[in-house]
Amino acid sequence: MRYKYTNAKDENINKYQTKIMNILKDIPDLITAGVITQETADRIQDYYKSKAGSFTNRLFIVFGILGSLLLGLGIILILAHNWDELSKETKTIIAFLPLLSGQVFCGYTLLKKQDSVAWRESSSSFLFFAVGAIMALIGQIYNIPGDISTFLLTWMLLCLPLVYLMNSSITSLLYIVGITYYAFYTGWGLYSIIPYQYWVLISGVFPHYYNLYKKRPESNFMIFHNWLIPISVSIVLITVIKETEELMFIAYMSLFGFFYLVGNLDFFARKKLRNNGYTILGSLGTISLLLFLSFDWFWEDLKIEKLSFNEVIAASEFYASVITSLLAGGLFYIQHKNKNLTDIKPLSVVFILFIITFIIGLFSPIAVILINIFVLAIGILTISDGAKQNNLSILNFGLLIITAQVAYRFFDGDLSFVIRGLLFMSLGIGFFASNYWLLKKRKKNE
Repeated sequence: MRYKYTNAKDENINKYQTKIMNILKDIPDLITAGVITQETADRIQDYYKSKAGSFTNRLFIVFGILGSLLLGLGIILILAHNWDELSKETKTIIAFLPLLSGQVFCGYTLLKKQDSVAWRESSSSFLFFAVGAIMALIGQIYNIPGDISTFLLTWMLLCLPLVYLMNSSITSLLYIVGITYYAFYTGWGLYSIIPYQYWVLISGVFPHYYNLYKKRPESNFMIFHNWLIPISVSIVLITVIKETEELMFIAYMSLFGFFYLVGNLDFFARKKLRNNGYTILGSLGTISLLLFLSFDWFWEDLKIEKLSFNEVIAASEFYASVITSLLAGGLFYIQHKNKNLTDIKPLSVVFILFIITFIIGLFSPIAVILINIFVLAIGILTISDGAKQNNLSILNFGLLIITAQVAYRFFDGDLSFVIRGLLFMSLGIGFFASNYWLLKKRKKNE
């Protein structure tokens, strides 16, 4: 006996394709009946053709990029097998082959396949790695001195024009990864030198990022940039830390506030939450810092630490704090200058309150109490906002904030185990009750 397995997703795709075919079959009758014009019919046909081909195009792009990477890796492994037995001249010729091949592929793409995203992305990604490969091979063959920092910087600078020459988003993403590693390695690893040039390097992809925003705002490449750019900036900002590291809490709080405000811009706010890296990183970063700073020890150490005015003014952490705070403050003013106080979301104003609290914390132990009040207030207001919007995700996020605060106090307080247990039981009941109430409200409104 044979059992026939049917995939539900395949059934949905087939039904969708059948539906499209039926609509396209009816178009001539609709034109004859005068229901739609020929122009409207053409636009309908173009729309459904683009919808039908979008999934195939995405797969073609992904497999094209993977194929080019695997091809390059395979060539390197084959050559590595007999590398030591080859002469220096032969090694040099072989080292240039991937680069020449990549240039040929890119040239063919520009001449014949310029409109094909798959060809552009796959050929440019191959050339990107070919540039790195030839630099490493030539350096090894001729024993050219150098370090990873110089190697990465040179590689990224050579490949930046490729982003615009090929209009390649995968190269832009690889470039961001490369300069992030370069900056972190330089500033936090071997040299501990602040990589100021990173901020110039990261600005090199902004025109391409803007072009994606204008022409392909819903593309996966746009989504990847929405995540990778804030992650890169967050990682590299740590390289500013030198002597007055306490000030970096202001810098990071303002940076996360800035990300959160960017995520609330109309363009990003319309996207699904998982596609809005700015909002997620800004929210999680802000809450994580507040929870970390809700312990007494940080503020006790802060009071003991004597920060002289001259020392603070000369510190790189001070300038990082000022710049990020001005960016966040400017964006906050632009977004809220014509809004009521009730329209201000709690997370968007935290960085301002934290700067004030930090200054208070230099002189008074009340700062830790204020931080805990902020966390509790954010949790309550987030729960209220989730209930108003009928959004389970927002509501549960507010509950998680309060749960995390209670869990932190579990390790930082003098409460008995009975009281702590009752608190966790209360939170559990609150989770079930609030979710049940919101689901019941949804059913009632349907």
